[in-house]
Amino acid sequence: MRKSSINDSVRILRMLSFQRAWNIIRLKWSFQWSKWFNKAWHSGNPFAVSIEPTTACNLGCPACPSGLKAFTRPTGKLDLEQHEQWLEQLKKHTFYINYYFQGEPFLHPQFLDLIRAAKKHRIYTATSTNAHFIDAKKALEIVDSGLDRLIISIDGLTQETYSSYRVHGQLDKVIAASKHLVAAKRERKQQTPFLIFQFLVVKANEHEIDTLHELAHEIGIDEIRFKSAQVYDYENGNELIPDNERYSRYYKKKDGTYRVKFKGGDHCWRMWSSAVLTWDGQVVPCCFDKDAQHTLGTLQTESFSTIWNNDRYRDFRTSVLQDRNAIEICTNCSEGAKVWVD
Repeated sequence: MRKSSINDSVRILRMLSFQRAWNIIRLKWSFQWSKWFNKAWHSGNPFAVSIEPTTACNLGCPACPSGLKAFTRPTGKLDLEQHEQWLEQLKKHTFYINYYFQGEPFLHPQFLDLIRAAKKHRIYTATSTNAHFIDAKKALEIVDSGLDRLIISIDGLTQETYSSYRVHGQLDKVIAASKHLVAAKRERKQQTPFLIFQFLVVKANEHEIDTLHELAHEIGIDEIRFKSAQVYDYENGNELIPDNERYSRYYKKKDGTYRVKFKGGDHCWRMWSSAVLTWDGQVVPCCFDKDAQHTLGTLQTESFSTIWNNDRYRDFRTSVLQDRNAIEICTNCSEGAKVWVD
């Protein structure tokens, strides 16, 4: 493990207090109890939360409802005052916030103010970006904000392969932004943000996997992650599904059709450990509910604690335990699942 990765893990641990650590123990115990008895019971509050800065995006990725402008929910941006109210409700138990759900975070004009607000409460902060809005000046501002982790989506190493998925995107902007961020960290003599290249593996770019390691090393990126693509129409094949099944969520059957590689499990730790908040305050179970079809409450009218403990949340946890495969958003998720054996 690289020293930078160890340092990143240590930074997360430093956010723990006795109260936050005890909360995790309560969550773990209640989750285990629920699995044993096949009935949802939880004690504690989520230690990790995803908060959506905006649903707006500058790209048109073919498997992304934000890029395709295919949401039924409204496009907007998080209000700073509401964000402060949410932090007050979360700060005792939450020590990890991912400021990303759908959309491009840096399209929020006060995005770094969100980061600075969370850092005041000793919360580890992360986000994901397509890096089209990061120049040398913005890179310094990002480092100065205290952002702990930044995932940079780089899904191709030539403009042709990159734009085949990142429609309307420019690879040279992504590479330039990455170099600006490394330079800004060196100028400020800071270890953060921990920089991750995330490579969404699809058929068009799978031949570039090995070359990505060379580019990341050359620039000074801390880590590389490969991500499999979620495809909505996969049964009869899809141009996005890679040939290398290691990087695919789907398995090609003998008759030439495809099925999901993972067999749905009977539990999900995310239902106990975390939650997702949309820009307008809807609380949804996880990041797979991209269009907020399973809203469990709204922070516009209720406190987070009330929503976290309400009947809708409890019923959803129970449905995951008892019949997870019947929940559409769970079918593409490998959490708590096993590889399907024919």
